[in-house]
Amino acid sequence: MIPFADLEVKAVFEQYPEEVREKMYALRDLIYSKAEQIGQLASLEESLKWGEPAWCCKTGTTVRIDWKADDPDHYRMFFHCQTALIPTFRKVFSDCFDFEGNRAIRFSSKLDPDLVQLGECVEVALKYKQVKDRHLLGLNL
Repeated sequence: MIPFADLEVKAVFEQYPEEVREKMYALRDLIYSKAEQIGQLASLEESLKWGEPAWCCKTGTTVRIDWKADDPDHYRMFFHCQTALIPTFRKVFSDCFDFEGNRAIRFSSKLDPDLVQLGECVEVALKYKQVKDRHLLGLNL
């Protein structure tokens, strides 16, 4: 596991129920893995935004993740709602993910998401400034 750059983020992770915490760690690891893969690990910033763990790098837009006690059966990955990210992901990955409006992919806490396809979403978000004008954000069908 990658050490936490922000102790407030670590504290949020420690508050998640154990069964959800592992899923949240998997999402965090995926974000770091994709940042490294696209050469942006050095610019990746970990912080809290709206009290939720968030990551952003200079080539992209913020990716947040969280679980809430008022919906214990789900956790989410959030994307900037004023981008083309979720509408595009909905077109490309409609059979893989459950979407909430233009801001989130919702996961069942009882299932593991498809990390390969989710990784594509994370990568596009981390490269958003570079791909925002491409057809389907450069995602291959």
